[in-house]
Amino acid sequence: MIIRPIELADFDVVDAVHRAAFASTAFGHQGEADLVRTVHADGDALVSLVAEADGQIVGHALFSRMEVEADGVALKGAGLAPVGVLPDLHSAGVGSALIWRGIAMLQALDIQISFVLGHPDYYPRFGYSAETARPFASPFAGPHFMALLLDKGVPLPESGRARYAPAFGPER
Repeated sequence: MIIRPIELADFDVVDAVHRAAFASTAFGHQGEADLVRTVHADGDALVSLVAEADGQIVGHALFSRMEVEADGVALKGAGLAPVGVLPDLHSAGVGSALIWRGIAMLQALDIQISFVLGHPDYYPRFGYSAETARPFASPFAGPHFMALLLDKGVPLPESGRARYAPAFGPER
């Protein structure tokens, strides 16, 4: 498997990957494919990676710019969403490989914190936790809203806020 940055020619295939990935979930969301294009068009994509197997794109992960404040201080933040893998390859390590590579790239960009809204049994393996996200005001507060401190020199704040890129909608 090859993990590489997304290219312009990949967007139609990435759309199809997300549509297939989310059609097979209980959520059935179909906005993820459009979200990827909008985040890129807005210039808010920080890390956007595809996974290739046998020359075909089988997965995609996007980390986008976030507006984050902790105890009155701005932090460089990123949101992980969406992550999509073709249904036949769920549990094959494709999503994990994309996320681990993305986290490493965020660290190279000096991103200090990353957030995800996702399954509390899946994302903790990467270091995300609801406890880390708890001080940050967000409409998504709860066990599915998790954060990962990438800069170990940043202490967990008493209070803060985390706002996703505009493409995610006015509620974020």
